[in-house]
Amino acid sequence: MLYTELSPATAAVLLDLGRVGLQRVVFSRFEDAPSSLKSAIDAELEQSVSQQVMRTLFKALRDLPLPLREGLEAMLHAPGEGLTVVALAERAQMTRRSCERWFHRVGLPSPRVVMVLARLLYAHRLLLDPGYTVEDVALKLGYGKVKTLQMQLRAVFGNTAGELRVTLSPDDALTIIVNRYFPQLQAAS
Repeated sequence: MLYTELSPATAAVLLDLGRVGLQRVVFSRFEDAPSSLKSAIDAELEQSVSQQVMRTLFKALRDLPLPLREGLEAMLHAPGEGLTVVALAERAQMTRRSCERWFHRVGLPSPRVVMVLARLLYAHRLLLDPGYTVEDVALKLGYGKVKTLQMQLRAVFGNTAGELRVTLSPDDALTIIVNRYFPQLQAAS
């Protein structure tokens, strides 16, 4: 994301930056009211976290068809909007059974388990930000109850959300998930 003024001098630079991946520009004096600027920054940070999670899991997911990987990433961008295997299959334009077969074929846990793990990695990254409470994270990720998020975090990482904030780095979280759920990646290393 870039914050700049709108002028003829910046137009060519913005076009060049757009060609190399810049996706969001906020213009001073046009879009920089405090609430708009905060909203743009929050949206950019959320997208960044979901992309980090997908990059983290890429090695494990690389053998899935592109529509399934893209569907998982899209679901992380909007985690409160129905993280179900049926929704993933619909995004990938296949049946639920085909979706499940693809995960089995490439040696992955079930799609449901992979979605939960991706969601928990996302939750962990959000929890590292002191601006998010556990309740905020649960709400943002579409959990109906904070207790459900807490139970899943404890089942996967062995800690509560509060403990994860101070004891587990993103690399440690990934290592736990890879060792427990993607042993084929350990053998390939």
